[in-house]
Amino acid sequence: MEMEYIQIIALLATGVAVGFASGLLGVGGCFIMVPVQYWVLTSMGVDPTIAIRMSFGTNLLVVLPTAMSGARTHNKKGAVIWKAAIAFGISGLAGAFAGGFLASLLPGEILKTGFGIVVILGAIRMLTAKPPQITEEPSDNTVAFILWGIPLGIVSGIVGIGGGVIMIPIMLYALKFRMHQAVGTSTALMIFTVMGGIFSYIINGWGVQGLPPYSTGYVNWFQWILLAGCSVPMAVVGAKTAHLLPAKQLKYIFIAVMFYIGLKMAGVFTMLHLPF
Repeated sequence: MEMEYIQIIALLATGVAVGFASGLLGVGGCFIMVPVQYWVLTSMGVDPTIAIRMSFGTNLLVVLPTAMSGARTHNKKGAVIWKAAIAFGISGLAGAFAGGFLASLLPGEILKTGFGIVVILGAIRMLTAKPPQITEEPSDNTVAFILWGIPLGIVSGIVGIGGGVIMIPIMLYALKFRMHQAVGTSTALMIFTVMGGIFSYIINGWGVQGLPPYSTGYVNWFQWILLAGCSVPMAVVGAKTAHLLPAKQLKYIFIAVMFYIGLKMAGVFTMLHLPF
């Protein structure tokens, strides 16, 4: 199970893209990382079910420093609502830990398809929902933040994502956040949610046979170094770029990326024999 140069280069390039996407769109970059990690692991000979679980676990560990970096930049711009980020994050952490445990019991193909479906549904919701009234003030309801955080955290843990791809639509349409506030707050709350998922994937993968070298449970440290080493500095660049773009343009970039990766992971392109 040795990694070849082309796989290393792919992971480094993915780290750059993930960091930029995280800072720009307020998401963990899971929809970019997971497909690449899955390809790298399966091409190394790792069992597909272990590969998808490890992709999720390692992805969450990459999201942690990337989210910290992006949140710091968004906070300087005044785009982080910390009351929401902390309430969402703590309840999401607990949900993500439970979700990670459930993921260790599910077949790999179900996890892969479920990941794609969740991303597609989030994209459809953002595309079709009525735009929020920008004159309304964002919700200040801590109970609402906690109640939304738990189920979203569970989904986050099951499909190995930081949660931004799910939580941003909720913030926009249910809680009346503005786009830049949703992106900034999402980046901050991911610091909490990914912690629950990371611990769960490490614990539930402990002692599993067939893991690649440099693994602790379903987390691979070598892949983490390659990805995080590029993504953390690029998150700052992405966050600064986000504040140069109009909210509407930022929203449609976010939706387009979600649709592509969701269709890819759900197997739609393969089913239609499309080379994407």
